[in-house]
Amino acid sequence: MVKLKKVLSSAVVIALFAGMIGFTGCSGVSEEEMAELEALRSEVKSLEKEVNSLKSEKAALEREIAEKNAKLDQCAKQKDETKANLQKMGM
Repeated sequence: MVKLKKVLSSAVVIALFAGMIGFTGCSGVSEEEMAELEALRSEVKSLEKEVNSLKSEKAALEREIAEKNAKLDQCAKQKDETKANLQKMGM
């Protein structure tokens, strides 16, 4: 979802930028076009920050999952050891 959003926003920015270049090749750059370009640049920066934030969140969640999996493995090991000890005792 995030990757699709990033690709889509990048495609829109590139298309608009290419359109602006084609349009400005025939005429001068107006203040309105410059303002629009700055707005697009601002949006790209905002989206990049969001992507970086989501990547950090993903990494934190992956670490949390790894920790929980390690705890589950430890519990399974202790359970197996307990079963083995109970069998030795004849229970």
